[in-house]
Amino acid sequence: MIKLLKFLRPYTGLVIFILIFMFGQAMAELYLPTLMSDIVNNGMMKGNTGYIWKYGGYMLLVALGSSLCAISGSLLSSITAVGFGRDLRSIVFTRVESYSLHEFDKIGTASLITRTTNDIMQIQTVLVMMMRFLIYAPIMCIGGIIMAMSKDRTLTLILAVVLPILMAVIGFFASIIVPIFQALQKKLDKVNLVLRENLTGIRVIRAFNRQYSERKRFTEANSDLTETAIKANKIMAAMQPLMMLFMNVTSISIIWFAGLRINLGKLELGDMMAFLQYAMQIMFSLIMVSIMFVMVPRAQASAVRINEVLDVSPEINDPKQAKRSDGKKGLVEFRNVTFSYPGAEQPALSNISFAANPGETTAIIGGTGSGKSTLISLIPRFYDVDSGSVMVDGIDVREMSQKDLRARIGFVPQSAVLFTGTIADNIRYGRKDATDEEIMHAAEVAQASEFISSMKEGYNSEIAQGGTNLSGGQKQRLSIARALVRKPEIYIFDESFSALDFKTDARLRAALKKETKDATVIIVTQRVSTVMDADKIVVLDEGKIAGIGNHKTLLESCEVYRELVYSQLSEEEIA
Repeated sequence: MIKLLKFLRPYTGLVIFILIFMFGQAMAELYLPTLMSDIVNNGMMKGNTGYIWKYGGYMLLVALGSSLCAISGSLLSSITAVGFGRDLRSIVFTRVESYSLHEFDKIGTASLITRTTNDIMQIQTVLVMMMRFLIYAPIMCIGGIIMAMSKDRTLTLILAVVLPILMAVIGFFASIIVPIFQALQKKLDKVNLVLRENLTGIRVIRAFNRQYSERKRFTEANSDLTETAIKANKIMAAMQPLMMLFMNVTSISIIWFAGLRINLGKLELGDMMAFLQYAMQIMFSLIMVSIMFVMVPRAQASAVRINEVLDVSPEINDPKQAKRSDGKKGLVEFRNVTFSYPGAEQPALSNISFAANPGETTAIIGGTGSGKSTLISLIPRFYDVDSGSVMVDGIDVREMSQKDLRARIGFVPQSAVLFTGTIADNIRYGRKDATDEEIMHAAEVAQASEFISSMKEGYNSEIAQGGTNLSGGQKQRLSIARALVRKPEIYIFDESFSALDFKTDARLRAALKKETKDATVIIVTQRVSTVMDADKIVVLDEGKIAGIGNHKTLLESCEVYRELVYSQLSEEEIA
């Protein structure tokens, strides 16, 4: 957790003021019992009303000052902690955005959500307590002991017996509760994981009538979290009455032995009352420390998890001196590219070499698991190659800045992803300064204008979370429109026509050909009908190139392509 406190630097001034206010509160509260002792000894016992009024006024002023310091310190500590939480969430989110796809998979989406929300909240809560009690509690404890000794050294022996026992009990509870809180965060991850899978996969769950089994799965994860939380709360709950028992036993002991000393004339009544208050202040400060001990372990477990996110060094980084191309726009080349997923026994791609030229349509086709989507993921640098190089405009993508590289690409992923907002907002996501006319033109080319115009509010119609109020084909067409409005040098379509009927597919490809005539177009598909008119077809088989050429050439020379054609088309269509 100490490692994360470096993000408090912008709030150094506020922290200093908080410490000053907490110091002022502690000193005021330490001075109050002494004033009360003087009033009892010199005012009430001697019947001096003027003395009582005078020092009673001082007590009121000191109490007011203590209250103002407490309120100011609490307010500033809350502002600081909330600001720290906001900044830390932003830092974690920014770091996660720089992750490669492999790093996303390594930690897990559900866990990243928990770490960015619940874990940071735990640290934020503890930070408020630390700033409020970090100075206050030690001063109250040490100052209380000093002031108590100034009243009666003999009675201080009671504290010498009670305090070590109290600290040992606090340490014992802390040693038990630390591993429980560490387990609690992991179990919360599990609940989030199951919940997220159920919410995103609700259609599949209902289609296969698996509501009962999924409910049982969630109940098990939820019960496991509940049992662990109850166990932790039982331990925390047991601490409070135990602390109160120590305080009351200490009070009784002080009153008993102080009464004996008063009877012997060795202690005054006011000093006994002051000593009793100092003892309570010492005990209360230790109780605050015990509460800190209860909360800090959970925050420490959360801090470890956040540090794991921040300590991950992104695999994909910009070069120190990024290169920019002034040559041919849109040229994509693969030169002896080999790529393996972490932990895989065999490369996903081996010795891939071909070029996709501007003004041409390059199609990549192959069976399931042949490496098509992996291949095009290397162009926008979602992954880095093991060997060889991917060139864009004559420059290795690893020597370009990610921003510059991806600004040249219009990418339509295999799973159409839409965001909450209007249809116009989703299309404008491709280029934020796109005009309404450009949005409408992109939708028309993507064959989306027809269904958009039939919607009640047209381009201002709201899209539900995940695009659940649209069909698969409609989502694909909006994703294509989003890429078109960008007007990039390179278009990448990864199975982007799979949900379209053949008639819409044909119209869309005809419109795309006119729109992208000067750009490089790369189409990934399993449909032979989609690639037949491509200028170049790259056939993949088990991560290797089985053939390169046009439809006619491959039909004669490539066995893998021929099998795909005969499995999908009739003899009349082939002829």
